[in-house]
Amino acid sequence: MKALHNIRKGIDLVLSSACAVIFAAMVVIGTYQIVTRFIFRSPSTVSEELLTYSFTWMALLASAYVFGKRDHMRMGFAADKLSAGGQKILNILSEVLIMVLAGSVMIYGGVTIMDLTMTQSTASLGIPMEVIYTIIPLSGALIVIYSILNIIDLITGVEREQREVKE
Repeated sequence: MKALHNIRKGIDLVLSSACAVIFAAMVVIGTYQIVTRFIFRSPSTVSEELLTYSFTWMALLASAYVFGKRDHMRMGFAADKLSAGGQKILNILSEVLIMVLAGSVMIYGGVTIMDLTMTQSTASLGIPMEVIYTIIPLSGALIVIYSILNIIDLITGVEREQREVKE
């Protein structure tokens, strides 16, 4: 269990750091875009494209991080009426469904779209679209890993609060 906790902690650190770096870069790029657009009257298409792709990458990485923390939105009005055992089963079922969705749509679909866009490149940056789309299967894989870790925690009875206290 200690190894699984360390794996989760490492992934959490990498994801939160990546999101912070991307967000900081977005602030700098956004500021540059504002300056070039309103002061120099020459908008930068490169910064526009960078902001768009950076935002997408940050959103997908942050969503994987949120799934790992099990802080995603849920409607508990029906689940809260179940017994503790029923809630545990429902939570495990929810994690399995998330894992199936992330695996089929994000990993399989992401790899498929990467293959389809292999020959295309972005308009301003000239980066292959395949590189841009790598974030989809990557975040899908992270969600699957987190779902497995969450299922193990649910089965063994480790709650999120207990994991956070150990950190």
